[in-house]
Amino acid sequence: MSTKNKWSQPDNPPPPLFLGKKERDLVKQVNDELIERVIGQQILYYPVDLEITSFNTLYGEAIEKSFLPPVRVFALVDWEALETVYSPNIGLDKKNAINVHFHKRRLTEDQDLFVREGDFVLYGSSFYEIVQLSESKRLFGQVDHQMEILAKCVAAREDIFDAT
Repeated sequence: MSTKNKWSQPDNPPPPLFLGKKERDLVKQVNDELIERVIGQQILYYPVDLEITSFNTLYGEAIEKSFLPPVRVFALVDWEALETVYSPNIGLDKKNAINVHFHKRRLTEDQDLFVREGDFVLYGSSFYEIVQLSESKRLFGQVDHQMEILAKCVAAREDIFDAT
């Protein structure tokens, strides 16, 4: 018998395929170019100024919020259809909402921006308040590498938010 074909245990396991830092950086670069140069949707993001705003110590809410200057962010925006809702106390009301898909690494690494519930965005000529956040997509299924932040936003009433 020949010993040339004998199988031997490798010292280290093989590296994971398509899951390394180079591949994650390539995905980030491609997504950045697609979102900014091809799709081109942008919003103005108004983060709450956490140092000036006075929050309730028990509930963590603020009646009057102070905002930092707006930041231009490229993102994918899904506009939900205008919906008419009936409430016995109010009557007919129109609900307007958008879903904003942020590229997480672009925000946190390049723009040093962290999306929070209660912040506002300007899309078109309307202001929207972020009411729900989720990190729904993972890069290559890896638990430690979330790719997207999904912000569900509802239209803000004129008296709720003033950009000036």
